[in-house]
Amino acid sequence: MPAARHSFPLSAAASAPQGATSRGCGTALRAALAIWVLLLLLLAPPWAHAQGAAPGTPSTMVRFGILPLGGAFESRNDWEPVLDDLARAIGRPVSMLSVNSYEALEQAIQRNEVDMAFLSGRMALDAVSQRRMRVLAQVTRHDGLPGYRALLLTRKAPPFNTLASLLADPGAWRLARGERGSMSGFVVPQLQFFMPHHIAIETRFRSELVGTHQFNALAVANGEADVATHNTADFARFTLQFPMEAQRLHAIWTSELIPHAQIVARRDHAPALHAQVRSFLLAYGRGPGLQRSAERARLKKLHDLAGFVAADDSSLLPAARLDYLLARQGALAGQWVNEAARQARLQRIEAAYAAQVQTLSSDAEGDGSARR
Repeated sequence: MPAARHSFPLSAAASAPQGATSRGCGTALRAALAIWVLLLLLLAPPWAHAQGAAPGTPSTMVRFGILPLGGAFESRNDWEPVLDDLARAIGRPVSMLSVNSYEALEQAIQRNEVDMAFLSGRMALDAVSQRRMRVLAQVTRHDGLPGYRALLLTRKAPPFNTLASLLADPGAWRLARGERGSMSGFVVPQLQFFMPHHIAIETRFRSELVGTHQFNALAVANGEADVATHNTADFARFTLQFPMEAQRLHAIWTSELIPHAQIVARRDHAPALHAQVRSFLLAYGRGPGLQRSAERARLKKLHDLAGFVAADDSSLLPAARLDYLLARQGALAGQWVNEAARQARLQRIEAAYAAQVQTLSSDAEGDGSARR
């Protein structure tokens, strides 16, 4: 990182009356410099004082992308204390990219504007499969389960409040769903509920809203939609943040377990940096002491996380399986000019899935540090 340039006012010295001693000017200049250095130290960000950074060596900014689960501002506030701790641990500045959509974060990753990120299965799968990133760790929650479940939320009050009424006439309902990259907001409900019941999620409903889990739940609670895709982890958080609105809602459908989100990093970073970040994550909030207790409090505020566990690219195999099944179901249910075209599409899907499994498995075998 290039050093910041500062301009010192020299007009006073330049216009000093003739006969002024150089000693007096030197003393004044040294005092001004001392004050300026003190201000720089006081205003320096936390990473500037990180232990382990070589004196005089410029730090490289680590740009961390945040999956939008609530609002962008809320996500930034929740992640900031943890990323400040990460910056101190690795001796580098860490900046945040908090966006309002999965698409915006995905585009930033493709433009190499993100070095590390918190991503759900579908987005992490794309980033790793395209050879841009690799998995460093996976989040875990206090319930100890290896994942969470997708939900369909409706209001408790009739008429739009039962699964039977939804299946009877989907065209009368207004849907609020997640983006196509969201596992619980789109992929899993589509695969495990809508497609098996022959409901075209994007055309069958009376109207459709696309937003974050928080936005969708509020839309149903406030009568702007009738059913929303959601998940167990974020609905627990929603209940704490919006207790009155949550009391109006209930789940009419629950999915199978979905694997937790991952922390991923760019492949072209030095292995030493990957090791530093992984060590920080695995130790964060674990063990006795005031520091660890404070870290656990930060994690709880951060989507009620319990911490991070060791993971490598193979942790994305369940997500790859879900993505494969969704693509296969779409090919089987789609309209084709003839059966040969359908079979050709199915063969391409099978080949792509086999290659993806091979990539995820071989990368995991080559990264022995991930399971340590």
